[in-house]
Amino acid sequence: MRALIQRVTRASVTVDGEVIGSIGPGVLALVCAMRGDSETEAEKLAAKLSKLRIFEDDAGKMNRSLPDIGGAALVVSQFTLAADTSRGNRPGFSEAADPETGRRLYEHFADHLASLGTPVERGRFAADMAVELVNDGPITIWLEVAPPTA
Repeated sequence: MRALIQRVTRASVTVDGEVIGSIGPGVLALVCAMRGDSETEAEKLAAKLSKLRIFEDDAGKMNRSLPDIGGAALVVSQFTLAADTSRGNRPGFSEAADPETGRRLYEHFADHLASLGTPVERGRFAADMAVELVNDGPITIWLEVAPPTA
């Protein structure tokens, strides 16, 4: 499972002209389930995000996590994180999970992150969304948890 994490001062997601999720300080998490992922990877990724120390302490060092600052997460599904651009100019998305699995794991990721104590707002799976954010720092981090190889 993959996520692009952006530290934000605020973020929101709008569908059909209606704001369906918004947060103040915290993270915008663009999340993609990959082929072969399961609930295990979703939980590991949520736990990693919850513990990720990307917020400044009193000394100005990135030593605080979302729970430490009382931050929130705006979780948005983003299958294009599976893009394969190694051939030609048109990205391929064959490594993304199928839509049913992607929806299930996206929801599981958001639910698990919330169960770890982080307030979670969400986008709408498979919707045409407008995402607004103020990237704080800017801090943008790629996270990935791969399923075990057989």
